[in-house]
Amino acid sequence: MPADNANIARHLGLMAAQQPARTALKVPRGRTRTGDINYLALTFAELDAEVAAWHTRLAAAGVRRGDRTLVMVRQGLPLIASAFALFRLGAVPVVIDPGMGLKTFLACVAHARPRAIVGLPLAQLVSHLFSRKFATVAVRVFAPGSLTARLSNPKSKIQNPKSETASCAADELAAILFTSGSTGAPKGVCYEHGMFDAQVRLIGDTYGIVPGEIDLPLLPIFALFNPALGMTTIVPEIDPRRPAEVDPAKIVQAISQENVTNSFGSPTLWRKIGDHCVANRITLPSLRRVLCAGAPVPAALWETSLTFLPNGQLHSPYGATEALPVATVSSAEIAALALKKCHLIGNTFVAPCGACVGRPVAEIEVKIIALTDARELPPGEIGEIIVRGPVVTQTYDAFPKATAAAKIQVTSDKSREIAPTSAPESFGTSHLALATSAVPTGAAVWHRMGDCGYLDASGRLWFCGRKAERVETSSGTLHTEPCEQVFRCHPRAARCALIGLGPRGQQRPALVVEATLKNSTARRHLARELCALAVAQPHTAAIRTYYFHPRFPVDVRHNAKIHRLALARWAATAKGFEVEPKR
Repeated sequence: MPADNANIARHLGLMAAQQPARTALKVPRGRTRTGDINYLALTFAELDAEVAAWHTRLAAAGVRRGDRTLVMVRQGLPLIASAFALFRLGAVPVVIDPGMGLKTFLACVAHARPRAIVGLPLAQLVSHLFSRKFATVAVRVFAPGSLTARLSNPKSKIQNPKSETASCAADELAAILFTSGSTGAPKGVCYEHGMFDAQVRLIGDTYGIVPGEIDLPLLPIFALFNPALGMTTIVPEIDPRRPAEVDPAKIVQAISQENVTNSFGSPTLWRKIGDHCVANRITLPSLRRVLCAGAPVPAALWETSLTFLPNGQLHSPYGATEALPVATVSSAEIAALALKKCHLIGNTFVAPCGACVGRPVAEIEVKIIALTDARELPPGEIGEIIVRGPVVTQTYDAFPKATAAAKIQVTSDKSREIAPTSAPESFGTSHLALATSAVPTGAAVWHRMGDCGYLDASGRLWFCGRKAERVETSSGTLHTEPCEQVFRCHPRAARCALIGLGPRGQQRPALVVEATLKNSTARRHLARELCALAVAQPHTAAIRTYYFHPRFPVDVRHNAKIHRLALARWAATAKGFEVEPKR
């Protein structure tokens, strides 16, 4: 294998050589007589052999280097083995969330134009039933339906697998990962092998992860990092299509039984797990870190994490499918900020506004630009967050308008001005040029995160909400996170959403609360209590309309991102409660 090979699959072979007998993967397959979780366990050498077996099957079926290959397999062994086999071939896995709805899923498939599909029998059936959407598929490889099915022979003597890892350049396409589409249509993000390499490096360095640790990833795709980091993967007992329905007792049992040191999951999942721990007086002493992302971590979870993580910390990495990790913050830093109750903006101390997502990680640059004319803004001013660095993706797949709207090209002169060639929100024509005197390798573009926020005087990044979800009133702009913070302190409004009614620029702000109340009197009473909170803060004082929704629409991937634009459409015909504050 060439020394300069950037193929992400090479990491598994290296780990198999360095620690062949260490457990790489454990997949649940029931319970023992004593009630313990019964796992199928594979060492790194055995997992490498499994990947070799998949490599042989895929190659024999006709999957070739560069082939876009739709992956529709179960989490755990099938996902890890098939994905690494595709990387090893030099093929390009295409990963789409199946839970986003059939119509949207099929649109993503048609856009991705896969030549091959690796899928369960049901996935293969879908590909035939909707053959027009799968018209480009020439190769079909069936995947076993069991989480524990093996292609390699476990009874044979483990030998060095005879499957060559394709030599790939750092800028060669490695995978296409679709966004969740929380504020728009899902888009395929083009990942290069060098970007995966940078992610492994930055995640390991930022959180001090070392080979030999044990991870329980509540988002299946994050298990793909573990072989490269030398971590053991414990497959959780969770349905990735319905993650919010997870039984927290099963997750806690796995963590305790397997001495898990690391876990990634959304705030929704970890709040459920944390509440279970607090209610049952359980601690998780083996956990060194919990990485919690997908939405802002609520204050209650930051607080309870201090009780169930006696030897570890909760961390909130900030990023997106297009750029991860960007910044990170720990429970220790959040606790210190809570004690100060304010932070420095310029020469003035101000109360926290938004969710602190920490300082940029190494090799990542963050700037804030104005929403209207894309000027770079000073600390303390809210604008759009833009980032660049080796983990920042360069393009969307076959979607030039989306790429032009989201990417800021870098020029080589010494000017520091950012100048749009047209209105920043004119889709497909908001091409910007950022001039810089030094363009780091692998950082040719800035990515517009689509989030609003600001940098404080200490260099911390604060998230204020999605740009598309901001509310533009005749009196100014309201951002979701700073406004919703005001109401989340109410025990009945822990989950709420700011929405705008009417045309942008003349929107009327309103609040939707996730709650089921028995009658109109109870709803009106709660609306009055929320209005009393609103008038106490200048940025929420204009909110007079309140709605109550039994179950918020959220993203499939994290079950944490609220679809506020969908709620706004719902509210247009729903009954709201208008409240005038008491004089």
